Amino acid sequence: MKILFASAPGYGLTLPLIPLVWAARAAGHEILLATTSEMTEAGARAGLPVFDVFPQRDVWRDLITTVTGEGDESDLPAEYRNIPRGNGPFGLFTVTMTEGTIEVGRAFGPDLVVTTSDHAAGSLAAAALGVPQLEVGNRISWSVRDADWRAGHGTFSESEGAMTVREKLGIGRAGPRTLARIDPRAPSMGGLRADQDHPDERDGVPWWPMQFVPYNGGAVVPEWALHRPERPRVAVTLGTVVPTVNGVSSLTVVLEALGGMDVEVVLAAGTADLTELGELPPNVRSVGYLPLSVFLPTCSAIVHHGGSGTTAAPLFYGIPQLVLPGFADNPMSAQRVADRGVGLTHDPATADVATLRSMVGRLLTEDAFRTATAEVRAEMATQPSPADVLARTIDALNRPS
Repeated sequence: MKILFASAPGYGLTLPLIPLVWAARAAGHEILLATTSEMTEAGARAGLPVFDVFPQRDVWRDLITTVTGEGDESDLPAEYRNIPRGNGPFGLFTVTMTEGTIEVGRAFGPDLVVTTSDHAAGSLAAAALGVPQLEVGNRISWSVRDADWRAGHGTFSESEGAMTVREKLGIGRAGPRTLARIDPRAPSMGGLRADQDHPDERDGVPWWPMQFVPYNGGAVVPEWALHRPERPRVAVTLGTVVPTVNGVSSLTVVLEALGGMDVEVVLAAGTADLTELGELPPNVRSVGYLPLSVFLPTCSAIVHHGGSGTTAAPLFYGIPQLVLPGFADNPMSAQRVADRGVGLTHDPATADVATLRSMVGRLLTEDAFRTATAEVRAEMATQPSPADVLARTIDALNRPS
């Protein structure tokens, strides 16, 4: 069987899909990932065949420069310029990526399209190709199953960008046959139990649970990461987007707070320029880009910005977390963490050294946080694996519609 996977060009939007792609390949299916920008290289590094559906421009870079106000939009079509502000980044991805996804789909000839819930280009491609789709949630904080999400975002297939593309490409209004929608959240954080199916109130499509499997890239594992140190190890990261948009100044108070504690700090700041931070405290190990899955198992806590994947990974490993939320869905991730008791949250704009030191101290010493994270980790372990979900999808595909 041939399966086309389609995803938007952001790390947090694509990497959660990779374990399901691996499951499909391991089951003997022919697979292809359709994406663009940085995710073409990220997918290739994950060992996947990848097709760039919009090689004309770096869509992700265009989005970032638009958000930061650093780019010159004068050479862009009006449609392209207006979408980021009118419909958010997903509208931009729909306008730029749908046609290429359809074209590669026609050449590849898939029996199934697997796409994320926030990527209308995948659904539109499935509709144009006349094949079923599997829709996969890639958020640990919210899902299109939630009423509050729908109130804020509407239905992607009805967005301005999607309607523009439908008209331009002659797709029509019909959507693809959706086999199921996948929710990767732990049950106590809004997800489904392993034995639970939940029909979508909009169209009756079933929701299936799936275990979140952290994937954030491969790396040569340093020796120190294999061993738990004598004093607590605390991870610090701002993900891949926040440093680009907001810089790293919010790390100043975090590192000052942790620098005065009896802990070992692992600062994973990717390619961000850290010169504005000055000399780092002696207990801080700056590792650039090192996947969280490499060193989180030996950590006792993590401080981060609230990105979906960054929030989910500590849950998988049972690590308490302090969330200093940035933007987009970060505050919702932070609220989920606080409500479940697996960590704490604070507004980074008002955070000070004493407050952060106290919060991290609580995460390291109060049993309630370790208990809650252990409970969530156990819940996640009972959910169907990506391989189980893939097998269930193939069964559904083979049944008469």
